[in-house]
Amino acid sequence: MSDLKPQRYKDERPAELFDEFHEYSRDRDPVFVYELVRLVTTPISLTLYRTRQIEVDNVPATGPAILAANHFSNYDHFLAGVWLRRKIRFMAKSQMFRHNRILDFIYKYGGVFPIRRGHADEAAFETVHAILARGGCVMIYCEGGRSRTGELGEPKPGVGRAALESGVPVVPVAIHGSKGIRGWRRLRFPKITIHYGEPISFDVVAEPTREQQLEAATEIFTHVREMYGEIERDGRASVIKRVREGRPAPSPRYS
Repeated sequence: MSDLKPQRYKDERPAELFDEFHEYSRDRDPVFVYELVRLVTTPISLTLYRTRQIEVDNVPATGPAILAANHFSNYDHFLAGVWLRRKIRFMAKSQMFRHNRILDFIYKYGGVFPIRRGHADEAAFETVHAILARGGCVMIYCEGGRSRTGELGEPKPGVGRAALESGVPVVPVAIHGSKGIRGWRRLRFPKITIHYGEPISFDVVAEPTREQQLEAATEIFTHVREMYGEIERDGRASVIKRVREGRPAPSPRYS
């Protein structure tokens, strides 16, 4: 893990710097850029990383939804979307924005909007709710950022807040294998598995407390953790076989 760059948890730049991305995301859907990026990344995902899905039909085909995933790699959002026909909107750390005009163009028109970590970023949640109100699908990382330990991290309240304030279905998503993606430079390509859990719904809470947000986030991430743990323990083939046979998931066994 020594080749990882130090994390910048707080973006000191002014919030107004990102207004352009929020305004576009709230009113419009991704354009051709999304499909172009998908066209480039899908062959990589399916061949080099042998990405396979489990229970992708758990994701609603239409209507508002939140995908709540674990996070190991900057490539995770491509992996989560490769098996879905609908266009996913992605919440990404603001440090990725306003450094490169080409990347900013891709982010803006490809469905990505920023959140300023280290701040109470109301603009990001306004964008989430605007997208959901228009029937969109938003992906939020439960841990709030990439895990850099090689293990699942701990949930942050953000995904719980979005779930409680909106009341829309939340699909837990376990992304297994992507922690090894950095090995591509050494021609090592991990096998990736994406398991989409059954949707969870919460009663709407207009102004949830931080404790309520964290409680909801923890419930969501518990499902992610259980799906991830089953793949880690039993292997992809066993999980796919169990799902096809309609057998319930085994009780999680944590070491």
